Amino acid sequence: MLNIVDKAQEEKILPVFRLGFRPFFLLAAIYAILSIPTWLWLRSHGSAEILAVPALWWHAHELLFGFALAVVMGFVLTAVQNWTGQAGTKGIRLGLLAGLWLLPRVLFWTAAPLWLIATIECAFIGACAWETGIRVVRSKGWRNLFFVPLFLAAMVLNLLSYQSLSSEPWLYSGHIWQAMLWWFVLLLSIMGARVIPFFTAKRLGFTKPEPIKWLEYAANAPLLALLVLSFIPAWYLQFSTPLYLMAGLLLLARMMRWRGYLGYKEPLLWSLHLSFAFIPLGLLVLASGWFAGLWMVHLHLIAIGAVGGLILAMISRVTLGHTGYNIYQGPNMALAFAVIALAALVRTFAVLLWPQWQQELLWLAAGLWCLAFAVYLCLFGAKLCQPRVDGHPG
Repeated sequence: MLNIVDKAQEEKILPVFRLGFRPFFLLAAIYAILSIPTWLWLRSHGSAEILAVPALWWHAHELLFGFALAVVMGFVLTAVQNWTGQAGTKGIRLGLLAGLWLLPRVLFWTAAPLWLIATIECAFIGACAWETGIRVVRSKGWRNLFFVPLFLAAMVLNLLSYQSLSSEPWLYSGHIWQAMLWWFVLLLSIMGARVIPFFTAKRLGFTKPEPIKWLEYAANAPLLALLVLSFIPAWYLQFSTPLYLMAGLLLLARMMRWRGYLGYKEPLLWSLHLSFAFIPLGLLVLASGWFAGLWMVHLHLIAIGAVGGLILAMISRVTLGHTGYNIYQGPNMALAFAVIALAALVRTFAVLLWPQWQQELLWLAAGLWCLAFAVYLCLFGAKLCQPRVDGHPG
């Protein structure tokens, strides 16, 4: 533990605001449970009188820029303390960041103008970029500076998401959501390659395979290309299939080197590998052209299985580690990890195979998703609001 925090000062801060993961993991898990049933209700009943934006736009925007981005910010604001050796954002500053995230979630249900909501969201992303970047620059830890342009790209995508609601959109909303999903996939690919093989080798007692540089670049390049081409829809249609195939095969080859099959007895290991596997699986399904024309349905395989699954696996691991518990002796999350993977399969394949049961299957997938995050909240929610059990700051 880095001695970078004054314990006496730390004890004056509410535990939930002592490090970035605490408020953002808590809020994101609660929002995950509330937002999906709300979307299905809106899908059936409409939203003209109770929501400031179209229901489908709200659903996609809030899962990407609301739920998932909150977890990313919580993770980075926590990890930057270890990366740089400087105290992380906490106390009033962290509370203000959490407030900036929460306020737009509420304002969508009011008469607040969209320009105000967009401004607050961009302020949140920009503030997180600042809190991360200033620590990286001070410590000269240039390896992690890429988060700043990555966050700024998310800010641009957020603005474009709002602009797509105008009478003369530069890009349609679907293209923006698609670009933001590839933003997450690229981030997960980069960070997953850093931590998943490390966690696996450390726990199972074998030497971590050294990354093959050309494979790392080759696997991530098609993901970056898909993100960029999302802004040029005609080119995306032309080049996306070979990019799906290339990225899927290369990511699959890379993850096979991590030997995840050896961790089948450890839920906190197999959940990482299983969730990451949804990235190449989703890409290869997209490349296959199966149920051509329903690509947005296929993207749920990645959005739920990979993004949702990796989020659940990582917030469980980070919560245990940063609240002072032994990571591999904490509560068993196997059920939650299994049902979120099942939710991805139901939302993608079952809905396509049995369209006559679409509504029921959508509610089943939603129930599985909610169950996964409800298990997390039941097991870890109180820990996020309590001091570390080992007495350390954080």
